[in-house]
Amino acid sequence: MSPRLSLAYLAFILLCFLAASSAPTPLYPLYQQAWSFSPAMLTLVFGVYALSLLLALLTVGKLSDHLGRRPVVGGALLLEVAAMGLFLHAPNVAWLLAARTLQGFATGMATSALGAALIDRDKTSGPLLNSVAPLLGMAAGALGCSVLVEYGPWPMRLVYALMALLFALQLLALPRLGESVSRAPGALASLKPAVQVPPQARSALWRALPVDVACWALGGFFLSLAPGLVRATTGVNSHLLPGALVATLTLAGAAAIYRLRQHPPAWVLGFGTLMLGLGLVLLLLAVHSGQAGLFFIATLVAGAGFGSGFAGAVRSVMPLAHAHERAGLMAAFYVLSYLAFCLPALLAGLLVKQFGLVPTSEGYASLLLALCMLSALAMWRVRGAARSNA
Repeated sequence: MSPRLSLAYLAFILLCFLAASSAPTPLYPLYQQAWSFSPAMLTLVFGVYALSLLLALLTVGKLSDHLGRRPVVGGALLLEVAAMGLFLHAPNVAWLLAARTLQGFATGMATSALGAALIDRDKTSGPLLNSVAPLLGMAAGALGCSVLVEYGPWPMRLVYALMALLFALQLLALPRLGESVSRAPGALASLKPAVQVPPQARSALWRALPVDVACWALGGFFLSLAPGLVRATTGVNSHLLPGALVATLTLAGAAAIYRLRQHPPAWVLGFGTLMLGLGLVLLLLAVHSGQAGLFFIATLVAGAGFGSGFAGAVRSVMPLAHAHERAGLMAAFYVLSYLAFCLPALLAGLLVKQFGLVPTSEGYASLLLALCMLSALAMWRVRGAARSNA
């Protein structure tokens, strides 16, 4: 497999894993209708995916630094095919939880290995693909599933059958992928849960973390509670709504990543903070006005902040690691990101029962806005100190 084809193949696998992760979002209203579970259970279904993904990152996230990228990607593809099988045959919410748990572990296993493999092959395009592919995947999964639910047969099954076929084909093509790192000792020791950040990357990671946390917390909200919020405040009720919201957020993010790819990482982080904060302000206005159009404008602006903030963080941190440190650092980066992705959404799901969906959503957005303001202040101080030392 040529270097260019290898990059495309790896990026496509990463895209498909994230597409499968967002595919259940448009189905949540159908699952709730069929199996009668609460918003708190909905966020639990969402949350077990992220928590299982975190477990994979903490245990097998560094494994490809020792065994090689290809065996770990192959194992993740096998697990993902099994998860699609569970979704296909799910008769109740317990099966849905089991499928999301297995899917989360497979995705965590894949993301660090795939992310490191992309950078192994191209230190310039690799970080860009690591940023763009997940967002395009989330958009494709949510919007594609929405279209299948609205217009296709077998609405609670068809998307999983198609995804299982895609993953099986990718698995068959895997032997043609060349290995990008040599085997290294310590594979068993690497399974011990740990977050390992190379010393040369630590300061960059901490500087990027506040923006990254705000971005992923917003993503968790859009994949769990946002569709219900829009229905509750605007009265719009369509199977296309959840997918359209997620696609607007993630496609705006992907466009921002591509458009800003030549800008310095620190500038991209600052731009992401600004756009994310503005999007959250517009989101709060949309909640109070009940205008569906304003919701999508807010999502578009916040999506640009999501993408640029995430890209700025990846580009600031990942190139600082050496070859046999990359999967470990990618795992640490995703651990922090997915904690922000699932824990705030899980807490919000619990608070909905006590305070209601709209007040909880307003509080959620306000906290993220405060985090953006804090991050902007910190970056302003760092730049001021840099000018003073120049």
